[in-house]
Amino acid sequence: MNFYIPSEIEAISQSAKRFTESEILPNIDSMEASGEFPHKIIEKMGEIGLFGASFPESLGGTAAGFLAVAVISEEISRLAPEFGYAMNMQAMTCPFTIFNWGNEDQIDRFVPDLIKGKKVGMFALTESGGGSDASGSMNTKATKSNDVYKINGSKQWITFANSCDTGILFAKTDLDAGHRGITAFIVEPKRYDGFSASPIPMTGLSKALCSNAVYLDDFTVPIENRLGDEGEGFKIAMNALEYGRLTVSARSVGLAQACLDESVRYANERVIRGHTIGQYQMVQQLIADMVVNIDAARLLVHRTAWLMDEGKPSTRATSRAKYAAVNAAKHAASCAAEIFAGYALADEYPIKKFTSYVNMLAVGEGTANVQRILIAEDELGIKDANRHPVRNRLRVN
Repeated sequence: MNFYIPSEIEAISQSAKRFTESEILPNIDSMEASGEFPHKIIEKMGEIGLFGASFPESLGGTAAGFLAVAVISEEISRLAPEFGYAMNMQAMTCPFTIFNWGNEDQIDRFVPDLIKGKKVGMFALTESGGGSDASGSMNTKATKSNDVYKINGSKQWITFANSCDTGILFAKTDLDAGHRGITAFIVEPKRYDGFSASPIPMTGLSKALCSNAVYLDDFTVPIENRLGDEGEGFKIAMNALEYGRLTVSARSVGLAQACLDESVRYANERVIRGHTIGQYQMVQQLIADMVVNIDAARLLVHRTAWLMDEGKPSTRATSRAKYAAVNAAKHAASCAAEIFAGYALADEYPIKKFTSYVNMLAVGEGTANVQRILIAEDELGIKDANRHPVRNRLRVN
């Protein structure tokens, strides 16, 4: 068993690092001051292939695989967590779900522009009263009328919705059928009336790359934009979240590593009683625990990516990786706060920002309790986490 990252994947990670340092970091302050969505940066990310690793070259991807997705997500989130969102919306849950479940026409129409950053994506599943209960609480309704669907309802916490060109949205075509009544749609908010999005103010997170409340008032979706069959939406959503957990897990590891990097730097600079605080054993304990937790979480993320690259069942692995990675990030943020003490709250240092993003990722693609249930039911023999057939069109191709 080889635990080394292949040289070509390491080169991709370094490319992501160089791009983030040269193209993203110098522009973050002005981006946040204006609050404008950074279309040009997103398009540049697409141009150099940061979104295309899980797509074939025929669609403009690089076919580098899911380990490449993981290392890119980690590196971007380590340096600029604001842009970690893009790895879900532009590289995974939106375009990969279309690629994985769409027909050839849908794939050709929508995927290339998303992974090239020419179009902005979104994934609209959650509703305000639902949280993790994606089926039982869904009230958004899609009604078929001739060659279109009319969708009415609302969604909550939808990233990039206020800038979206192409997205996936879930609605019930049968309100009384539970999760069997959910259908998935490819939506085009800028082409059809009835869609509006309002950014949700969240202190500590980006004003430009944000989550939104979405309102749907007779929003039109052509019948040819239905993704899969009617009633297949829940299966599509759960599969999409599995792949989304890879990027969320990797992003969490990146944030944990950022907390460690800042803590090590500060501990080697901060002097108390004639010694840098890194020479004190209690600070060393915090550093040591961070290192081990991050290393363990990263290995779980890389195992998940390897399983996906091999076309093997990965549901069990994604839940474990997501749970471990978020725990490692929360622990790292807490340790960093102890090491920085009062300075952890100062804008001079990024610890407060890192903590905000860690808390956000703790919820994305399933909370800790959701992962605990999946992991425990699998281990107890109640539900086999890997019971569903693998759907991974990159591997098939």
